[in-house]
Amino acid sequence: MSRTSLNRRQFLQHSVATGLALSAPAVLGARKETPYRTALIGTGWWGMNIARTALESGQCRVVACCDVDRNQMDPAAAELERLSGHKPKNYDDYRELLEEIKPDIAIVATPDHWHPLITIAAVRAGADVYVEKPISHTIREGRAMVSAARETGKIVQVGTHRRVSPHNVSGMKFLKEGNAGKIGMVRAFVHYSGGPEEPTPNTEPPAGLDWDFWCGPAPLRPFCKKIHPKGFRNFLDYANGTLGDWGIHWMDQILWWTEEKYPKRVYSTGGRNIAGGPVSTAVEQTTDAPDTQVATFEFESFIASWEHRRYAHNHAEKTNIGCYFYGTKGTFHMGWRDGWNFYPANKSQKVIHQEPTLHLPDEQNIRELFADFLKSIKDRTRPVCDIEIGQRSTNMSLLGMLSYKIGRSVDWDGKREHILNDPEANKLLSREYRKPWVYPGV
Repeated sequence: MSRTSLNRRQFLQHSVATGLALSAPAVLGARKETPYRTALIGTGWWGMNIARTALESGQCRVVACCDVDRNQMDPAAAELERLSGHKPKNYDDYRELLEEIKPDIAIVATPDHWHPLITIAAVRAGADVYVEKPISHTIREGRAMVSAARETGKIVQVGTHRRVSPHNVSGMKFLKEGNAGKIGMVRAFVHYSGGPEEPTPNTEPPAGLDWDFWCGPAPLRPFCKKIHPKGFRNFLDYANGTLGDWGIHWMDQILWWTEEKYPKRVYSTGGRNIAGGPVSTAVEQTTDAPDTQVATFEFESFIASWEHRRYAHNHAEKTNIGCYFYGTKGTFHMGWRDGWNFYPANKSQKVIHQEPTLHLPDEQNIRELFADFLKSIKDRTRPVCDIEIGQRSTNMSLLGMLSYKIGRSVDWDGKREHILNDPEANKLLSREYRKPWVYPGV
């Protein structure tokens, strides 16, 4: 049964069942008599996955929704009312919502380029925040987000839910206990199907969408249905392509495994080998993110690499996503739908396999991550995907994209969050905001 097909009675029954199926002490122990007044900012596909999970917890009431696109917000708000019996108040400006509602919790599930300003405003308005990954479009925005969380003392959980996926947790335990031996290299990757890209005509924005506000601090492009809804991740004005989207999950797995907090050198190359050159005119547009990319991250004790292609997803390779950890005792694959596998170097030993435990829709583990978020709010302790953890993982992806954009390697001083001996590259750690929006300071 899909969640969207649930009526209120079925939803509540489903919520009780799934809550008990989870670690009941962790979820129910944090329960409070008055539900957390929760605001959903960004009411699209993934925001609604999080909002449904918040309702399922029994500890949240969605009192407000915010979106610049009424075509998303109106049906989302109607569904939330149907599921909970409570009608949220709708806003098209997050600043008005925060000022009037003053929510206990803000879920920030907008396109990437809006995460920093909204998260910072939310914690300063008194809310604890669940913000989607990647936390920011540029590196210095992320530092401003960490600073705001620390200054206000608010809990900020990042949506890197693979940190709590059962098979990822058991896989990390396997690796950290040395079962794969000494690891000298990690390869992270994702491969999609795809082909050449034809330009899509620009049009007037649909009724109900404030396109100028959607673009916000980023450049104002002509509206194109290729960008919104869902397509923004492959437009570099608003996101950072596949490495900035899928890549952060696997950069996060690498940083979870290692004791090192950041790479010392990053180099990336790539292009649009199959999609073709980007097009951006007053008449039509294509995406402009690379369909082919390889990035290398040098750490003190190992090398990590990233590769993606948005074509040639085929059966020649047994898996299309994850991380291979190459060790002296064998090769470990941390996957997604296929769980994890360890292939011993000694051929007489059997392959070890762990099945995943994932939730529908979209085969994710938001439920476990949101339970951790609620526990952190109750205990006032750092969550498992704290904003600073999310920032470091986001930084890896952003450094790979920065190197790709500038066309050379960068030497990274992770303590100072500064690129060594390269003033031109350092300029890309931030970007100019479109007026009247102001880039956040630390």
